[in-house]
Amino acid sequence: VRFLGFADLPGAFSDWLTSLEMSPMLILVCILLAYAVLGMFMDAIGMLLLTLPVVYPAVMALNGGEMVSAADSAFGMSGPMCAIWFGILVVKMAEFCLITPPIGLNCFVVAGARDDLTVQDVFRGVTPFFIADAVTIGLLIAFPWIVLWLPSLA
Repeated sequence: VRFLGFADLPGAFSDWLTSLEMSPMLILVCILLAYAVLGMFMDAIGMLLLTLPVVYPAVMALNGGEMVSAADSAFGMSGPMCAIWFGILVVKMAEFCLITPPIGLNCFVVAGARDDLTVQDVFRGVTPFFIADAVTIGLLIAFPWIVLWLPSLA
């Protein structure tokens, strides 16, 4: 983490992302797809610890900064609300990756705990949950107010 600060990698990555001629929502979807690919081969905590110091400042920069108002932001929400929304999206992606083949750590744990189940049986059994998680992530991206309703009451 110290190296990231000295090299200003988060700032350089943020500058590069904001200079792209793409919609901020498309860039966010690309970031989440990168999380899905990383999650196929890494555990959730390692993935989050390695990527969030670089990706979080970039998403905040895409939104317009941490102190931006909802009217001036790219994602239609203020900086603190965008941080909550992005945090929940990333945690949901980490959860999604725990049942994603080929690694699917949770599936291997369940298969190891039960002698009568194979890993293939477990992967077949989690397919409805895989689909439900994919739909949930899509809904959280399309309708951020689902995530932000409860924090907005505070």
